[in-house]
Amino acid sequence: MGTSSITPGFDESALVARAKSGDMDAFSELVTHYERRVFRMAKQITQNDDDAEDVLQETFLKAYTHLDNFQGNSKFYTWLVRIAVNEALMKLRKRRSDKTVPLDEPINTGEDEMVREIAVWDENPEESYSREELGTVLNEAIQSLKPAYRTVFVLRDIEELSIEETAEALKLSISAVKSRLLRARLQLREKLTRQFKKKGDDAFAYL
Repeated sequence: MGTSSITPGFDESALVARAKSGDMDAFSELVTHYERRVFRMAKQITQNDDDAEDVLQETFLKAYTHLDNFQGNSKFYTWLVRIAVNEALMKLRKRRSDKTVPLDEPINTGEDEMVREIAVWDENPEESYSREELGTVLNEAIQSLKPAYRTVFVLRDIEELSIEETAEALKLSISAVKSRLLRARLQLREKLTRQFKKKGDDAFAYL
């Protein structure tokens, strides 16, 4: 994630330029560099390995097919994310038999709706939970978020895209991204607080 994932000598813009000129090796290098991140992101959104694999394949197929449409005004990875998110949300729409809950529901950003009674978390989580248990608890909490919130949280807090990059990838305003991110974080804290209280623990500052 973040800058730590940059491969020494990896020149994205040069590889994209070569790929646009028909260099398949350059495109293959782009795929190799980003495929794990795209798969991980797709799995976080779809919550399914098979769907994530389909999203991965479709993302790079569409990226290659429409490579000429990439103008270089943003990072290539941001452009990939936009394609992958669209594919992942399409998977969710197809999977849902009922259409009662829209994936991109309008959000009231009034501060009064943001207020939550959240316990103060003082205890170190590792005193009561192993890293594996914490990972499982957090992952289940993330998966319980509505897709509109989960997608923003995954891009910003897991993939570490900036607010601006997240907004660009999702074609949202910066204020909408901030609102959804805040709502996602609040809901996660609420869910995690309940989870830890179930085990009789004092809640702790994890988020």
